[in-house]
Amino acid sequence: MSLSVIGAGFGRTGTLSMKSALELLGFGPCHHMVEVNASPVQRAQWRAIAAGDRADWDSVFLGYHSCVDWPAAFYWKALSVHYPQAKIILTTRSSQSWYESIKKTIFASVGRSKDPDSLGVKLIAQTIFSGKLNDERNAIEIYEKNIAEVKASFDSDRLLVYRLGDGWQPLCRFLERPVPDAPYPRTNSSSDFNQSK
Repeated sequence: MSLSVIGAGFGRTGTLSMKSALELLGFGPCHHMVEVNASPVQRAQWRAIAAGDRADWDSVFLGYHSCVDWPAAFYWKALSVHYPQAKIILTTRSSQSWYESIKKTIFASVGRSKDPDSLGVKLIAQTIFSGKLNDERNAIEIYEKNIAEVKASFDSDRLLVYRLGDGWQPLCRFLERPVPDAPYPRTNSSSDFNQSK
């Protein structure tokens, strides 16, 4: 099994809901940060990658059919080359609502971490956001730059830009799946995130 869907959107753009949606559409299991947090093997693999080790993507994603969220989303360029048949989904929301959400959830959680080698600290805080989690302008610029780079990298037949709240129709059309007889999943609100910590 190899990845057939790669998520390129930052955390807090509906990635856990997208994970559930992809699994309902037959693209599961879908890799997400929740798998990393729950697996010592995954944690060790991703910590090594974040520290600069060469990634064995087929080993990392063994048993997975799709991926969304960090840490995988940070490596969308390498993954899109390694899995050239995979479709790319860029989950988005307005820059300001994204920042307000991530500030209260992921950034707050990373800021409390006592583990300098955790993915939250090493990959998210240091590598992606240059250690400036409290700099709103910097965070939004990085978020918007990622969106622009993904959009510029793929044709519309390979890329779906999915805005939070778009529902089933664009996703099912892009992946050529019938619309399920169920509401589009809605999970991991800011309050849900904080209650789970």
